Amino acid sequence: MKESLTLAEAQNRVDRYISQFKEGYFSPLAMIARIAEEVGELAREVNHRYGEKPKKASEAESNMMEELGDLFFVLISFANSLQISLDEAFDMVMKKYETRDAHRWTRKESQTNERDEERGVEK
Repeated sequence: MKESLTLAEAQNRVDRYISQFKEGYFSPLAMIARIAEEVGELAREVNHRYGEKPKKASEAESNMMEELGDLFFVLISFANSLQISLDEAFDMVMKKYETRDAHRWTRKESQTNERDEERGVEK
């Protein structure tokens, strides 16, 4: 099994790849257009697989993993072009969700008990 990369390692790998070309990173506006394009390709694949629009016989096969990978590459490129650490961005957004949305949805019973124990809540 292949070893997993951290977000920082993924950002460095993408930067090494992009840095070998004179053109470098695209502009922020071009990056947003590329993100929209990749999200569209992912949406098309989801619609073919789970929606009401099957692929035509003439359409090439693609897969969700590849489409998600393309989107991830462009997101990393965008973050790199703006010198944004995805580790920091992810940590920031997880703290927001874990705080703001802590009680938004119904928890599974085992997780509710674990959370109560962590906070010292008695039953």
